[in-house]
Amino acid sequence: MDLRIGVPATLAVAALVLVVGRQLIQRIEFLRKYSIPEPVAGGLLAAVFVAVLHAMGVRITFDTELQPGLMLAFFATIGLGADARMIARGGGPLLRFTVCVIGMLLLENLIGVGTAKLLGMDPLIGLILGSVTMAGGHGTGAAWGQRFSEQFGLAQAPALALASATFGLILGGVIGGPVAMRLIRRLQARGEPLGVAAEQALAHDEAEAVEPFTAQRLTVTIMLVATSVAVGGALSRLTENPVFTLPTFVWTLFVGAVLRNLLALCRVHEIDGQALSFAGVVALSLFLAMALMSLRLWELASLALPMLVILALNGIGVALYCSYVTYRIMGADYEAAVLVAGQCGFGLGATPTAIANLQAISARYGAAPQAFILVPVVGAFIIDLSNALVISGFVRLVSMLR
Repeated sequence: MDLRIGVPATLAVAALVLVVGRQLIQRIEFLRKYSIPEPVAGGLLAAVFVAVLHAMGVRITFDTELQPGLMLAFFATIGLGADARMIARGGGPLLRFTVCVIGMLLLENLIGVGTAKLLGMDPLIGLILGSVTMAGGHGTGAAWGQRFSEQFGLAQAPALALASATFGLILGGVIGGPVAMRLIRRLQARGEPLGVAAEQALAHDEAEAVEPFTAQRLTVTIMLVATSVAVGGALSRLTENPVFTLPTFVWTLFVGAVLRNLLALCRVHEIDGQALSFAGVVALSLFLAMALMSLRLWELASLALPMLVILALNGIGVALYCSYVTYRIMGADYEAAVLVAGQCGFGLGATPTAIANLQAISARYGAAPQAFILVPVVGAFIIDLSNALVISGFVRLVSMLR
């Protein structure tokens, strides 16, 4: 029996998935400990339910017409959050850390594509299990998975991407702390100073003004998001060519970043961070809920073992890279060790995982002011900008190897 769910009902189910996900996280310690997002928790449960129905002969198809627009809206909010002034404030350490992160992205893709080839798999699968999902998380993973499915006929790409991103969230939380603590114990053995007292830590930026969250504030943000999506889509169509084409969501991200900084430079408008965060969370949550509840888990059965092998190798590779490359380049001191915890967090999982790692280390050994500046800036948008370019280059390379 086939059941086709229309757009309004699909949106209703996606919202229900978020409600269920929130309830699961409140009740299950494991989900809270590893910062599993609400749409992931609820969406995977929905995917399992759909798979059970499929095994019983009931095939459910959701109309995900809204999904592409939600994805573009999310990437627009990432771009609109890219403040050039924050980047400039980071100075030399930010530049060095960014170079380290780009090196990590290249390593993840080399491990993913290389291992996939050795295992006789499609190298695109290795790319999905590389920086697409490890550093990109669920949003980037779902976006590229959808593109690989449409452009290269890799039907299992969306499901594989979301499964890999979920594994990465757990891996980033598990690896980051132990790797950093191993480096810190070396510093302790040498008698080197660790964190500064909390009162000596660098102050945060000016707190946002406490204002009522009005419809007008959200409306202006929606206008900027929609403008970024519209212009990004137009640029994507204008620049499309058979040699090298950036996906629409990458253009949308770039346009958002340019728009934000032009408005600030001309002193026309300062981005409302609270409204922007709200819009981004809503767009990403609904997008992921729709993507996850539409997963065809039965298509992943044959890839389970090879996928775990590639993901495990990437986890080991990132841990070693951060320990021996990032740590030394960033000064081989306590701040560098805490940065390693953060890089493992967003290099394998997501920025919230990275921040959780930083908080756990600093609570035990002392504050690390520089790490708390660099990790959010790089993890929030620099890594997405860099990853988009790295992935686009690897897609071109991998398409020639297929």
